[in-house]
Amino acid sequence: MIGQVKTFVLAAVGVGVFTLLGLPLPFLFGPMTACLLAAFGGMKLRGFGQITVAARTILGIAVGASITPALFLALPDMAISILAIPVFIFLIGLVGVPFFRKVWKLDPVTAFYAAMPGGLQDMVIFGQEAGGDPRALSLIHATRVLIIVTLAPLLLVSLYGASLDNPIGAPASQVPVVELVLMFAAALIGWKGGERLGLFGASILGPMIVATILSLAGLIHARPPKEAILIAQFFIGTGIGAHFVGITFVEFKRTVMAGISYVFVLAVLAAGFSFLIAGLGVAAPLNVFLAYAPGGQAEMTVLAIVAGADLGFIICHHLVRIVLVIVGAPIVAKWLKRSKPQD
Repeated sequence: MIGQVKTFVLAAVGVGVFTLLGLPLPFLFGPMTACLLAAFGGMKLRGFGQITVAARTILGIAVGASITPALFLALPDMAISILAIPVFIFLIGLVGVPFFRKVWKLDPVTAFYAAMPGGLQDMVIFGQEAGGDPRALSLIHATRVLIIVTLAPLLLVSLYGASLDNPIGAPASQVPVVELVLMFAAALIGWKGGERLGLFGASILGPMIVATILSLAGLIHARPPKEAILIAQFFIGTGIGAHFVGITFVEFKRTVMAGISYVFVLAVLAAGFSFLIAGLGVAAPLNVFLAYAPGGQAEMTVLAIVAGADLGFIICHHLVRIVLVIVGAPIVAKWLKRSKPQD
């Protein structure tokens, strides 16, 4: 409990410093930076467990509320872009697995799950069950998310002219009470119902599904209030920074540097696909960039909201990516483990 209070205070200080300095996304980058520096300094931080998971449901509601009949009408226009996702993932594996095997000398299973652009928790759990190194996987994927979340806003501003000050939601006082109640119910039912059904990413996808139904039925017409989105940013930022607690110099030198270098490999592949798809006129370059950015689903949702991007288009692509990785990764990893001897 004391560790969590210390972590909360530290994250809140990060928000305050970023706000005073006028830096972008203070509720996301403030806690992330403060906790990251504290973790590298050897401070013992503690995550918030189910509170953090509950905060992610807010993003699920935000996505679901953005899915309207107009999105379904636009699906045929997205077909080419969505069909390119499996090719994108295949090339990532084709390049990423040898990269981790040959350059960083990881075992086949760890190399495979380190290369896959899935969710952090999913890749660590699946990788561990398959016999991979969970600590290495956790640090590599946390590094991937950290760098992408840090660099993406800079690219959004410099390359695409995004201002990152798009209204993230109306104040709670302006959202009808009935809709607030429905959102809360959708978050709780979707989250816990999704967990009971074994739905991957239940804290985001469960609420998203329920909120989508409510949105299509015309029962909710807005995203969660501004205050709720800021809370989600706060806990997501804190969680990213806290992933590096207990890191040693050896781990930083080997594992984190492997993650940093791999981000640049991913950046080249993502940039190539983004340029190709945007060139076909499927969607605005800003939306394509965020759709193919291999960050975490929650983090990309936050960036899409603050950039004023097409949330439905972006999340459709990330859902396809995550589903393909989660379904296909265990199958390929088993084949990889049998076909290649351990070093």
